Amino acid sequence: MKQAQPNSETNNRDQRKSDDPGHDRTGNPGLFGGAEGSHDVSTATQARERPAHTQTKAPETAPANEGVEEVEVPALEGMFTKELSTAFAALGCFNLAIFGATGAGKSTLVNAVFGRDVADTGVGEPVTRGVDYHRRDDGFLGIFDSEGFETGSAGDQILEGLRDVVEARRRSAIDQQIHAAWYVARWTDRRFEEAQAAFVRRLAELGLPVIVVLTQVPSRDGQAHPHAVELSDFITGLGLPIRAGEAPVLTNALADDFTHAPEFGLDRLLDATYEVVPEAAQAALTAAQQLDMERKKKAVKAVINQSITVASGIGAVPIPFTDAALLVPNQVTMIARISAAYGLPPQRSRAMAVAGSLLLTGGATMAGRYVVTNLLKFIPGGAIAGSAISATVAASLTRAVGIAWAKVCEYALTLPEGQQRAFWSSGAVLEKFRSALSAG
Repeated sequence: MKQAQPNSETNNRDQRKSDDPGHDRTGNPGLFGGAEGSHDVSTATQARERPAHTQTKAPETAPANEGVEEVEVPALEGMFTKELSTAFAALGCFNLAIFGATGAGKSTLVNAVFGRDVADTGVGEPVTRGVDYHRRDDGFLGIFDSEGFETGSAGDQILEGLRDVVEARRRSAIDQQIHAAWYVARWTDRRFEEAQAAFVRRLAELGLPVIVVLTQVPSRDGQAHPHAVELSDFITGLGLPIRAGEAPVLTNALADDFTHAPEFGLDRLLDATYEVVPEAAQAALTAAQQLDMERKKKAVKAVINQSITVASGIGAVPIPFTDAALLVPNQVTMIARISAAYGLPPQRSRAMAVAGSLLLTGGATMAGRYVVTNLLKFIPGGAIAGSAISATVAASLTRAVGIAWAKVCEYALTLPEGQQRAFWSSGAVLEKFRSALSAG
């Protein structure tokens, strides 16, 4: 290929490279030596514009795996997109039914546990009189939301139609069924009427696991207001079929700056919900809820461990670095499943696929030259004998990549919606990954 003569445009491009966080000061591509230019969505576009036979070049400063076969960005992007779709679909859907009088705080409660208000879950689909079904756009949370109603005839009408819905869905796949029901009441009403108790009993008769939730309960030093406790004791004494006869859950979904009342009881509500939800729907519940990061981390750890096992099997017969692409499908699947387990919005899958493909285009065990040159601490003896990937090396590198990506996802979850969208479409993803990888 004929070399272009230097000009002002070239110089400007070089200057831009030096200012780009994805490049070092020499102008070499940063991190893994992937596609040229800044590490954002436009990078993938540039990669697609290259001839199909063109492969990502290695930086000259990383001779540790010189001559390694590269994995092309477009191919990886397509693989990621497919695996992300599969991972999200595999979660299924957790379906929650929620009932209560007007002003009981149903929407606020859902927002506190799942990160979004019921009103933000999309246009509701009427399923019976007084009940709409909202399936959040991430696909793994569904809400059967009843209109606010007082006890009496309105509740009877809702129950009559709900019976048909429950029976029909019971014959459907598990992710179509109702997995838990919350009956929400304000503790400030200071009463729980017989009609409310009757409604709860009839919900249980439909085969729904019912949790009674008292809302807007003030607390101090982790102790609920004594009058709320009295009301809870009264309800418990009714012997209602709730959580195997257990007491209502006392909650306060919003902290009150004026009274200094903190959030209260939400973790207990989530625990109670897990207790009644079938195991097949718990993965979706884990992805949907935004309260308990430890549950998400536990699910992610299981994903990483499974991928490590697969990587060890691939490396059981040592493979040359030039054959390291054998590890690519396993690690693509791992990253996709980690993203799903954290409950990251599937509408970000395009951006995640671009970011993931750029992370892993450097050849040599997907993490590329950066991993090879910076993760020798994971390899016994600190050297790669015979320029080959053994089971130990494959497992160690897979673990490192999985943990680093998990940290990227955790960081993304701390961002507001708008900032999270921008994050996934920027070079900041690569920088976060590199930082996490370096930290071990």
